[in-house]
Amino acid sequence: FFNPERYDLSGVGRMKFNRRVGRDNSEGVGVLDRDDILDVLSTLINIRNGYGTVDDIDHLGNRRVRSVGEMAENAFRVGLVRVERAVKERLTQAEADNLMPQEMINAKPVAAAVKEFFGSSQLSQFMDQNNPLSEVTHKRRVSALGPGGLTRERAGFEVRDVHPTHYGRVCPIETPEGPNIGLINSLAVYARTNEYGFLETPYRKVKNGKASSDIEYLSAIEESQYVIAQANSELDKAGRFVEELVAVRHKNEFTLASREDVNYMDVSPRQIVSVAAALIPFLEHDDANRALMGSNMQRQAVPTLRAEAPLVGTGIERAVATDSGVTVVARRGGFVDSVDASRIVVRVNDDETTAAEPGVDIYNLTKYTRSNQNTCINQRPLVKSGDQIAAGDVLADGPSTDMGELALGQNLLVAFMPWNGYNFEDSILISERVVKEDRFTTIHIEELQCVARDTKLGPEDITSDIPNVGDAALAKLDESGIAFIGAEVSAGDILVGKVTPKGETQLTPEEKLLRAIFGEKASDVKDTSLRVPPGMDGTVIDVRVFTRDGVEKDLRALSIEKSELEAVRKDLDDTLRILEEDIYERIERMLTGKMAQGGPNKLKSGSKITKGYLEDVPREKWFEIRVKNDDANEQLQKAFERLKAQRDEFDRRFDEKKMKITAGDDLAPGVLKMVKVYLAVKRRIQPGDKMAGRHGNKGVISTIVPVEDMPYLEDGSPVDIVLNPLGVPSRMNVGQVLETHLGWAAKGVGKKIDDMLKAQESVAKLRKFLEEVYNKTGGKVEDVKSLTEAEVVELAGNLTNGVPTATPVFDGATEDEIKGLLELAGLDRSGQSTLYDGRTGEKFDREVTVGYMYMLKLNHLVDDKMHARSTGPYSLVTQQPLGGKAQFGGQRFGEMEVWALEAYGASYTLQEMLTVKSDDVQGRTKMYKNIVDGEHYMDAGMPESFNVLVKEIRSLGINIELETD
Repeated sequence: FFNPERYDLSGVGRMKFNRRVGRDNSEGVGVLDRDDILDVLSTLINIRNGYGTVDDIDHLGNRRVRSVGEMAENAFRVGLVRVERAVKERLTQAEADNLMPQEMINAKPVAAAVKEFFGSSQLSQFMDQNNPLSEVTHKRRVSALGPGGLTRERAGFEVRDVHPTHYGRVCPIETPEGPNIGLINSLAVYARTNEYGFLETPYRKVKNGKASSDIEYLSAIEESQYVIAQANSELDKAGRFVEELVAVRHKNEFTLASREDVNYMDVSPRQIVSVAAALIPFLEHDDANRALMGSNMQRQAVPTLRAEAPLVGTGIERAVATDSGVTVVARRGGFVDSVDASRIVVRVNDDETTAAEPGVDIYNLTKYTRSNQNTCINQRPLVKSGDQIAAGDVLADGPSTDMGELALGQNLLVAFMPWNGYNFEDSILISERVVKEDRFTTIHIEELQCVARDTKLGPEDITSDIPNVGDAALAKLDESGIAFIGAEVSAGDILVGKVTPKGETQLTPEEKLLRAIFGEKASDVKDTSLRVPPGMDGTVIDVRVFTRDGVEKDLRALSIEKSELEAVRKDLDDTLRILEEDIYERIERMLTGKMAQGGPNKLKSGSKITKGYLEDVPREKWFEIRVKNDDANEQLQKAFERLKAQRDEFDRRFDEKKMKITAGDDLAPGVLKMVKVYLAVKRRIQPGDKMAGRHGNKGVISTIVPVEDMPYLEDGSPVDIVLNPLGVPSRMNVGQVLETHLGWAAKGVGKKIDDMLKAQESVAKLRKFLEEVYNKTGGKVEDVKSLTEAEVVELAGNLTNGVPTATPVFDGATEDEIKGLLELAGLDRSGQSTLYDGRTGEKFDREVTVGYMYMLKLNHLVDDKMHARSTGPYSLVTQQPLGGKAQFGGQRFGEMEVWALEAYGASYTLQEMLTVKSDDVQGRTKMYKNIVDGEHYMDAGMPESFNVLVKEIRSLGINIELETD
């Protein structure tokens, strides 16, 4: 017990131990001493006698977060133990006398242990990169599973349940549905871990009933002793509580307390939920189960072609987009020197640069790159050349971001009404206009790869000379046998031509003669080219060729290398150009007006140096000018040396990059060459695709209706999407209705502003209306008065498509505020409108709830799931078709389906299902031949699975034979 080599309590263990036995200090030795053991015994005896409390295993004070570093350290320690064992073994051997230390220690076990941890640990996961939100939430996930944790089967209800200590630390809403529910959680918005790994959440300090702006983080252990008020408790201007009695939390219970007793106050109403849940407007009006689905489905939204920020947001969209890292954020302030689609060059402000480095920031944008989920990552610049920027500004939008705000879907005009049964059971009906305007068109990038290996019969070759393939099939390949960029390909087209040597076959005399005449031709290689898989078509947008060291590079690989080097050279040239301009500008300022001592172009001693003279002299010769001021001469010399040093440095950097690019690639053993082809696939929205709102209101598109048949409003504008009103009451996600109303009001106000601009109303009128919109309807007060006239007009111009509103969770817009906005927009306070049937022009019987809802297209696309098979691969043993789309398999006809056919008495159908359509080998080949010959009859034989059964029974020692008459 007292030996430190046997065990170590660690800092956390000692802290928890001391706290449990009621000591004040949290430090101590890593082993137990006599006092510790006595304290433990007295605590146990007290509990037995009814004093003290028993620990709650699910309390967050008793559960800690083990971060990557700690787990990597453990893996490293395991590796070191293995090394120690190996060293001890070596030392015990006979010839251990003259061993050197480096001979004894082998670092491989340590490297292997760390590699194994990152490569195959249950917690080392492939990042979910569907959209920026899924990336952020995946990185903020905490799991109770994994090594040293629970297993799904053993975890009971208590572990999975929401605990009072989750408040502000772990989200009670965002967790997966299914077997992992409650075991995998998300961190709350403001939660962080402390030095011991316990989760903490921030609180505002309260003294004598007055809330201060000091913020303190408390862990679950510390929190229970304090009295903590809600974030939306009413405060006066001085920060004092208005009410005498305040709703508080104390010792994990909700109660009322006097305002003088309050110690802390929540920092924000959204602090109890995670990032994904905090993005749902009117979350407080949704049932928890649906909110859970809503926060999980936002992570599955596919980035659309043109991102559109939500009209009704919650105010944290910008923070999520910036923190996800998909946007380009300015590292330092300055002004934009040049912009094109793929890079932004910024000249940094003088006060933000250091003397030794060039004041240039180059941001290379990611263009049409594949994400882990095959969605498209593309960045678009937002700044223009000459713009002044500050550090932290968003320079370019990424996928699913609009002007630096998270934008996962599109704002659609929605009507809640039945329409000919097409929205039965959560089906969704959309207008053809949504398809035509590419509102939900997404780009998916597929990566296909072809590997040329060294085989026993000789190396495989990537070439355009493929046996028995016509010119039409080779039309999209270049001379190296690789598809060129921009080629539009469909299922079955060749992307990379590859031939594999065939085994020597016995040749007939005729073949021998032909061989002798024409030389060796097609027969000794077979075609193993990479083709586009079934059900896929798209455009080749990128090709990467990897060549092993020592293998000659083909023309395509060389041209790719050349273009990469040009891009590197362009970046370095631009940096150097800006640096040179900067140095020459400083020299010009320094020399202008100085007295010369001599210089190029017959510059007389004693004459004054003018701007005109400097313009006539080539810049390189400025360094030959001598002036009467020694300091200036010295500065000139320093500038010359700095310029030369920078040029040398840039040449060195270019050579370094060139080495990296032109070096051979490190490929797997036996691989000579690898080609990766990237296809961009454009997917329009179609029946069968899954869509959802942000409130767990998901559905599948049933049909796409022509614009003229859609229900339309009194002004003739047709709705975009029709949802079933029965999806709301039983699901209890009323948030979607409130979102629809607020979206309708926001759009209505935007339309009103647009009308005012078209009517060329005075700026004063515009200002008055904007003042009313922002400051009379409730919510945050904006300073519209201080804007200049030009700014008012610009603001109004930006609002014509709808006034973006933020309704934070648990602190959102009230019903009255929404009604006020509807009135301001000149719309009915009920939020309902009269609709007309697009096909007949008749009015619908009742008023319909119409408004704008934010809809997402989820990554469950019918194109990825649709699959058909005629003939294809069969299982080796049973000779039955394989299953699944990936194997080009068939549909399983299982036991219960057999019962269904038996119940119908469909005996012939059943027979062909179990024989010629499955594993009767002779029967199915004959059947295929019959169909080709146009004779439609079949003979069923013996299924192969019967033979397998007979063989398996024989393996048990029972000789069984089938006797046929």
